[in-house]
Amino acid sequence: MTTAARLWAIGYDNMERADQVLDVITGLGWGPGIAGSSLALLDIAVVVRHPDGSFAIDRKPFPGFANILACAGAGFLAGLVLAAPLTGATIGALLGSAGSAAAATHPVISEDFIRDAEALMKPGTSALFILDNVGDMEVILHAIHGLGGTVLKTSVDLERAKLIQSTLAASADRNDQGCTSTG
Repeated sequence: MTTAARLWAIGYDNMERADQVLDVITGLGWGPGIAGSSLALLDIAVVVRHPDGSFAIDRKPFPGFANILACAGAGFLAGLVLAAPLTGATIGALLGSAGSAAAATHPVISEDFIRDAEALMKPGTSALFILDNVGDMEVILHAIHGLGGTVLKTSVDLERAKLIQSTLAASADRNDQGCTSTG
């Protein structure tokens, strides 16, 4: 049974906060240890709307793609050590197909979703865009508690969106560093 990927756009009242929260979210999905496996993070990006109204997007690289290419490279080196006869064309095809397969299967946040959320952003603000799948909701809620921000747009049901919004807006020991959130 597969579950559909969930899209999130969380807005912040300043241009720096989305990048700060990015570290927490990537730690849940791509970090070391148990915390790093708490969220099936598929894609993540930060969008900043400058005071002049222009936008800047910073899409984070998917670490699995680099791992696949590294494994393909390690396999190639093992073949050389074991003297497995491979031609240059075969090697190129193997490495190329590994990279293509990884890129083709890696889902990304759609440009339409980003544009829709950008339309909601005021100058001098930022937003964190997250594409995730399943995860340990208890760990995720604990990690995002009090981070601030406003759910601008999402593809999840209203009840889950309300739960995430209330958790983001909850007061916590860690200050939301000047971000205000509205629910």
